[in-house]
Amino acid sequence: MTTTRAPVPSSCPPVPRRGVCLVISAPSGAGKSTIANALRASEPQLLHSVSVTTRQPRPGETDGVHYHFRTMERFTQMAEAGELLEWATVFGRGYGTPRAPVEQALAEGRDMVFDIDWQGHRQIRKALPDDVIGLFVLPPSIEELERRLHGRGSDEKEEIERRMQAARDEISHWNEFDHVIVNADLDTAIAQARAVLVAARLERHRQYGLADLVTSFGV
Repeated sequence: MTTTRAPVPSSCPPVPRRGVCLVISAPSGAGKSTIANALRASEPQLLHSVSVTTRQPRPGETDGVHYHFRTMERFTQMAEAGELLEWATVFGRGYGTPRAPVEQALAEGRDMVFDIDWQGHRQIRKALPDDVIGLFVLPPSIEELERRLHGRGSDEKEEIERRMQAARDEISHWNEFDHVIVNADLDTAIAQARAVLVAARLERHRQYGLADLVTSFGV
């Protein structure tokens, strides 16, 4: 008896597309950095944005690798000239995201993930309105969030109270985001965040190569 095997589909190159800026925000303790780092670890093509800062380098830190270390004067010039997608001054130190590397990555069809606060998300969305997908991470309850902060064992009671108030302020901006997940189980939350990223990559307007592909079908 002769068995006829179905032909193996030939591989085809991916459809050209523009990259995605996935911005993950959450109150402290909800897991945004853990989720962002998990995505970076499992998706080698995800790029990490090297931030600009005015603080001094710590031992072992390299300019251009860990941060772009700049003076406050230069940082202010960059912000005023529109060279930063988002920026803020925290305790007298400036932090920001350089615009040029992000725009280059997006044009090359490469994706970037940011774990920043709601203010940074608002700034990046204003600068790149067609490229940003916002994802907000909620804790399962405010009590669980406080338990996690206590579980770190590194903050005094007054600091935890300050963080809890800041968390409520952060949570009040949840409805500015495209997607919201509840991080009751970390593995599930990571899978949901990855699903958001995949869906963003497949948006019709982002895949600018689709028109040529469909034309090749004779449609």
